[in-house]
Amino acid sequence: VGDSSVLTCPLKGIITMLKWTTGPKAGGPCSLEYRADTNMTNRTNCSDNINLTFRPGLAPALEIRRVGLAQEGNYTCEMVSTEGNFYTMYHLTVLVPPRPSLFCDEQGSPVCEAAAGKPPAQLSWVPESSSSAEEKGHDNGTVTVLSRFTAGNPRVTNVTNVTTCMVSHPAGNWSQSIA
Repeated sequence: VGDSSVLTCPLKGIITMLKWTTGPKAGGPCSLEYRADTNMTNRTNCSDNINLTFRPGLAPALEIRRVGLAQEGNYTCEMVSTEGNFYTMYHLTVLVPPRPSLFCDEQGSPVCEAAAGKPPAQLSWVPESSSSAEEKGHDNGTVTVLSRFTAGNPRVTNVTNVTTCMVSHPAGNWSQSIA
């Protein structure tokens, strides 16, 4: 989320026509059509952050700036060239990094939370805990994961007196310790 995504259409021969069609989860479809004979691009129902890019020697591409959850979905490129007709399809999945936090509850037990991530984050403890994670889904497709530390061996916790929560997520990892 927030980054740019570039989807390329294979460059084969000399382009006559190029059409990108988007089918995002949110909002309606959009299409961008380029005709080489007129050197014109036609946009239909596309937001300003979606554009065609042509760079010398590189395949034509669809650039999506500031990707958000609304842009998740299917993207299809249709290219007509001197070599024939070509189709390429992408499914864009948007990763949302969770907002991690570590705190103690009313009983003084450590609680680790990874808020609003997509996909859900994986939580683990050092030293190991027998706790299980609770997940809460949100309307926008993100998930908050919450885990309470449960000491498996009281002697280990008393010796270290420090607990570390580790959050694993495809968008990045995080860890923090609490006494």
